[in-house]
Amino acid sequence: MPHLTAMIAIGGNSISPKNESGTIHQQFANIKETITGISHFLNLNYNICINHGNGPQIGNELMRMDLTHNQIPPLPLSVCVAGTQGTIGYMIQQSVQNKLRDMNIDREVVTMVTQVIINKNDSTILEPTKFIGARYNFDEIKPLAEKFNWDIKEQEHGNWRRVIPSPMPEYIMHGKSIKALVDRGTIVIATGGGGIPVYNDNYSHLEGVDAVIDKDYTAAKLGRIIRAQELWIITDVEFVYHNFGNSKQSPIQEMKRYEAEKLFNKGKFQKGSIEPKIRAAIHFLKYHGQKVIITSIPHIKDALVGKAGTVIRN
Repeated sequence: MPHLTAMIAIGGNSISPKNESGTIHQQFANIKETITGISHFLNLNYNICINHGNGPQIGNELMRMDLTHNQIPPLPLSVCVAGTQGTIGYMIQQSVQNKLRDMNIDREVVTMVTQVIINKNDSTILEPTKFIGARYNFDEIKPLAEKFNWDIKEQEHGNWRRVIPSPMPEYIMHGKSIKALVDRGTIVIATGGGGIPVYNDNYSHLEGVDAVIDKDYTAAKLGRIIRAQELWIITDVEFVYHNFGNSKQSPIQEMKRYEAEKLFNKGKFQKGSIEPKIRAAIHFLKYHGQKVIITSIPHIKDALVGKAGTVIRN
C-alpha cells in the first residue's frame, strides 16, 4: 500500500506564543511539543513535508535592526525571511531528528531554503497592509520611515507600525527537488515563512522583495506540487468555529468544499486568522487534495482518527 503524504503547516505563534518573551530555549521547548504531535504521523509512516510561520521571529529581527541601524546596515526583509528559514528550520530539523532517534526510526530530515516567485504587480505591492515589527508613536516612527523608506500606518490609536506587502505565491521554486525527497521518505522542511519572496526582473533574473507571503496558501500550493493527499493546518484552536468569539460560537467538525466556499464568500471567517486558512484549504482541494484538517497541536493524535479538528473534503 503506498504511503500517504501530508503537507503540514505550523503557525509561527505556536513556536513563539505572544505570552512568552521568545527565548531560544522557549522556542525549542514549543517546537519539541509540536514535534510530539507530529510524531503521530511518523507512527503511521506518512511521507511528510513541513512549512512554518515566522511572524514573531521576523518581528524580532526587525527590532534588532531598528536598535542597531546606526552601527550595522539593516538587512532587506527578503534576507530576513531567508535567515528565519535557516534558524527555525534548524530548530525543527534537530527536534525531529531527536524524536526519530527516540522512536528508533531511520529517516533523514532536511531543511531547504526556498524561494517563492510572486507577481511584482500584485495589488498588495502598491498598497501594503500587513503590520510588522515594533510599535511606535508617530514622532518615533517618522524619522525611521524617512530614513529606510518604510510604508507606515496607524494600527491602533497612537500606535504606528511598518506595513509591508503580503502577496500571493505564484510559483514555488525547487518543487521537483522537494517532491523527490518527500517521495523517498525524507522529512522536508520547506517554504518557511511562506517562502522568500522574489520576482523575475526584465533580464529574467531573480530579485528579492520586501514582503511576507501567506504561509498557509504557500503550503496549499506546495502540497499540490508534492501531490499530498492531506493538508494539515496547525493553529491555536481545536476547530474552526461558527460565530467565533461570541455566545453563539459552535465548532465545525466537518465541511464540504462548497460549504467552505459559501461561508468564505460571505465573510464568515475571521480576517487575518482563520480566513486565509480556509482560502488555502479551498485551493488545495480544488486540485487533487483529498482532505484538509485544521486543528491544534494537542489534538493531532485524535484528529488522525477523526475525533478532533475541522475536516474539509470535496
